[in-house]
Amino acid sequence: MTISETAADPKPFWLSDNFAPVFSETTEHELSVTRTIPTELKGRYFRNGANPPSGKSEDWFLACGMIHGVELNGGKATWYRNRYIQTPLLEEETPSQESRMKLENSIANTHIVGHAGKILALAELSLPIEVSKDLETRGPYTFGGKLNANMTAHPKICPITGEMLFFGYSFMPPFLTYHRASASGELIQTEVIDVKGGTMAHDFNITENYVIFMDLPIVFDMKLRMEGGLGIRFDDEYGARLGIMPRNGNSEDVIWFEIDPCYIYHTMNAYEDGDEVVLDGCRLVGYMTEGMVKPPLPKLYQWRMNLKTGAVTERQIDDLGVDFPRVPDSKVGQPYRYGYTAEFGQDTPTVVAFHKYDMPTGNKTSHHLKNGRTGSEAVFVPAANGTSEDDGYLMSYVYDPAADKSDLIILDAKNIENDPIAVIHLPARVPAGFHGSWIADSE
Repeated sequence: MTISETAADPKPFWLSDNFAPVFSETTEHELSVTRTIPTELKGRYFRNGANPPSGKSEDWFLACGMIHGVELNGGKATWYRNRYIQTPLLEEETPSQESRMKLENSIANTHIVGHAGKILALAELSLPIEVSKDLETRGPYTFGGKLNANMTAHPKICPITGEMLFFGYSFMPPFLTYHRASASGELIQTEVIDVKGGTMAHDFNITENYVIFMDLPIVFDMKLRMEGGLGIRFDDEYGARLGIMPRNGNSEDVIWFEIDPCYIYHTMNAYEDGDEVVLDGCRLVGYMTEGMVKPPLPKLYQWRMNLKTGAVTERQIDDLGVDFPRVPDSKVGQPYRYGYTAEFGQDTPTVVAFHKYDMPTGNKTSHHLKNGRTGSEAVFVPAANGTSEDDGYLMSYVYDPAADKSDLIILDAKNIENDPIAVIHLPARVPAGFHGSWIADSE
């Protein structure tokens, strides 16, 4: 059984309602706007997601990617575009295991990031795919031929050095490989990291001096994989641990901290606090265990790891089921105050609200979507000449079932509980999806 089918309802959620794919690639200029877009916003908001061209898919995570983008300039929404990432997999109704195993055949459905003048569409078992600012596919990107393995969909870009740090995982040795690219985009370090086996390592994080690997007990099962779907399961005996390594280190430098068994799809941020490294993320228990009917809801947690004593502590920050955590790009790997999450509904990963956490206190303010509207991950965009960490905006696509179309909403990050400061009306529906980025013209 896949992550979201039930015996009572064999139709998977990812082919229903606003999870269902759209089949047209649309371009529209000069979009209608309610209220006012800040004139300082010049760039493009892109968001990735699974969108099977055949209307069929074994799992939400396994369909080919489609990018939805809006360009802003001078207080106007100059265009909306949605485009498939052009990959040989588009030609297959349901891409086969053999086809997906080829590094260049990325489904490219999980994230889209900008670094060193390149825009990369990402899916974690393949090479990145470069696209243009107009969403035309340029093809697999290999860092000048230096990357010959898969790349995570969650690289981290250091706001101090401009480096992009990332990894790749595999169900065959080497199971985990770390990479570091310079601010100019040159791949300058590759290290194999010793772990016990092949696990689904979806995310990781960085601090000013370290990277943090997550070696968690969602393991690959080749028998399950050959049967179709994700091919993963929870392993009671594998254990769970977090590994801290200097950013320019190697496998021998990793310090491992055992934690209570869980899974973490997404981390919010990490930073150094004296002798401790602090990691905040969304923790799942009971995920992929035998008899699981629907995925449990992730909860926001914090882990503190003492590099001198080897001690590790964890605490729950909130009871809400939240995920898609984000911080301002300027705070990645740095001490920070505010983090932003999306709240999931009870039955499917439908976003029903956005939350802003004051991390030192655990207090939060919220923006609840009304009248059946549902959202996606909210991305922080800094204000020009901002004077505080939360001086900026949150952007997210929001689906309106009454119109069967979507909007791009812009919230004031200082006061997210208020109505949007701008609502950009799109000519099409944007299906529920995964991750995105604001890529400013200056980047």
